[in-house]
Amino acid sequence: MKKNLGVKNWMFPMPVLMIVFPMPVLMIGTYGADGTPDVMNAAWGGITLEDEITICIDTSHKTWANIAARKAFTVAFGTADAVKACDYLGIVSGNKTPGKVAKSGLTVTKSEFVDAPVVNELPLVLECRLVSMNEENCNVVGKIVNCAVEESAMTDGNPDARKMKPICFDTCQHVYRLMGASVAPAFSCGKELM
Repeated sequence: MKKNLGVKNWMFPMPVLMIVFPMPVLMIGTYGADGTPDVMNAAWGGITLEDEITICIDTSHKTWANIAARKAFTVAFGTADAVKACDYLGIVSGNKTPGKVAKSGLTVTKSEFVDAPVVNELPLVLECRLVSMNEENCNVVGKIVNCAVEESAMTDGNPDARKMKPICFDTCQHVYRLMGASVAPAFSCGKELM
């Protein structure tokens, strides 16, 4: 069961700019005009304000039209446990394959906060209201209105990457890589150089 935690800008990996190595595996959830859930795999995106996310989505994608119509979307993060389904949702077009979410084996639940689906099998989701869409650069900006995290994927009230097993897209090798190993404690390991 996912626990609602309010506005959080938690993302794996957390890119500073729109181009980063490795790229996050962003699973964008929307509803079509007929209410059918659609989820696409996108890699170009990141947190751009404390409560905003910006994602580059080509205007030809069904997701673009769905967001324009519904003014909402969700962003979940691909995991090692769901890598095949996440990849499938990135290589199959919602414009050409109706019901692709069901075919992926993933299931969805309607968000409590926005008019968009939450992927049940992905442990962390950002629920977003549309702020703006720019056809020139394909940017979609969403205001994060809630972050929900599977309770089994948390430690001490925070998301735990070791439990979630988030993946990222290696743009150089065209493979998904597992994240989660800790190399050093942040905001303290560099103190010995002071």
